[in-house]
Amino acid sequence: MRAPTISDQEFALFQRLLSDIAGIHLAPAKKVMLAGRLSRRIRARNVASYADYFKLLERERDELQVAVDLLTTNETYFFREPKHFDFLKTEILPQHPRHRPFRVWSAACSSGEEPYSVAMLLMDQLGPGASWEVLASDLSTKVLEQAERAVYPLQRTNLLPLEYKRRYCLKGVGEHEGMLLVDKAIRQRVRFRQVNLNHPLPAGLGSFDLILLRNVMIYFQMDTKREVVQRVIQQLKPGGYLFIGHSESLHGINSSLRLVQPAIYRKPA
Repeated sequence: MRAPTISDQEFALFQRLLSDIAGIHLAPAKKVMLAGRLSRRIRARNVASYADYFKLLERERDELQVAVDLLTTNETYFFREPKHFDFLKTEILPQHPRHRPFRVWSAACSSGEEPYSVAMLLMDQLGPGASWEVLASDLSTKVLEQAERAVYPLQRTNLLPLEYKRRYCLKGVGEHEGMLLVDKAIRQRVRFRQVNLNHPLPAGLGSFDLILLRNVMIYFQMDTKREVVQRVIQQLKPGGYLFIGHSESLHGINSSLRLVQPAIYRKPA
């Protein structure tokens, strides 16, 4: 069965759905992308049109999560935007009192490369005996499951320092050749949780010394950006840092944080 074509009216249904659930704005240019990502589910569920599939989503919560997973999954890789990791290593950690726990939140962790990168750096700089942890969250349950498996293609590890590969990763052999497994000592320091940044945050997240909200706001319209940033920085400790993507800015979004470097902000102490 071939997937049907998607009309402008049907695309508008999914635009509103994704905006309501995740705050993500899909531009008209994303119509082909949306149709492509959902086409396999259209065939698998044997429905005649995208409108019929939309009705199915209204009835079946599990299928709705599948659709959201397909539409919100984005590719990432280890040590993306290396200047952030350099700043964490040379500026943030040396100033942090060693007797205090150091907590990091990777607020849109996708398939897990970002939080594991942070955890490797913290393990290297603070050691296994220090009190530190990484919380990693995403809207998509599919990428969270992938992140918890911690198995990645080697081509997504090009920026991963060689020394970290040797110390904190296991190289696949046989049927797993070309893959990499993050070591258990690192995996145990990263806690995964489903969080929708477009909704009130769940209780019990705690406060953080560093929050990474990188390459997320590019999908939001201005009002949603303001709401999401306000929610997130409420979890930031006084003196804590917020990292955003290098193509992003808080200009016109939030003025309570101090710009330290491009894409790096600090909450007043």
